[in-house]
Amino acid sequence: MSITEIFIRIFLAILIGGFIGFEREMNNRPAGFVTHTLVCVGACVVSLIQIHMVQDTVKMIAENPVMANALKADIGRVVAQVVTGVGFLGAGTIFMDKGSVKGLTTATTIWVVACIGLAIGLGYYATSVIATVGVAFVILVLRKFEHRALNRKYKMKLTVTCDRCKDDLISELTAQMNSRRVQVRDIEIKSVKEDEMVYVFKLYTGFTKNKHTIVENIANNEHVINIKVD
Repeated sequence: MSITEIFIRIFLAILIGGFIGFEREMNNRPAGFVTHTLVCVGACVVSLIQIHMVQDTVKMIAENPVMANALKADIGRVVAQVVTGVGFLGAGTIFMDKGSVKGLTTATTIWVVACIGLAIGLGYYATSVIATVGVAFVILVLRKFEHRALNRKYKMKLTVTCDRCKDDLISELTAQMNSRRVQVRDIEIKSVKEDEMVYVFKLYTGFTKNKHTIVENIANNEHVINIKVD
């Protein structure tokens, strides 16, 4: 493999990894431009190393046919370890926030970027470019559709007035909502009094149509005084 070919593949990995990482950076995600770029380049380098190993093995066998049975080169072994290893890196971007899991999309883009980097390193340019276009369509177009269409239809705001007899009441109420497959997007403390507190829960109900069940479930809590649905 020529130096020019190596340069082209690494440069393409920088462009594609940087492109996807830039979108994550603009959305203030845990892993952004630099992380995605390095992951893509690293995966590309691993592919290039694997190709060089195979080429060196073939060359040694051609020069020493006697060693044919002793020398083996598995083109998929090193590459497969990247897919597994990147999973641990992506796991570091996933965290719990106010009862909901965040960072899954970023973890997924890191994994996808690594796969694209492997494809670039192996010389599958068409696959890499088409995959990048597909990823861009998902994170730029489909995510906007999700936020504008689905979230607008399935959003719900609960203003809950509670007594102050229990310290971990927010955790308890959040657990109750999660048990109904309701995501708590945000929690705001609206007012604090000596004997009561008012919380504003911003929820995403998904495709749960019976919202009365959600309200009834919260109302059954002995510490809840009043509920207002917006």
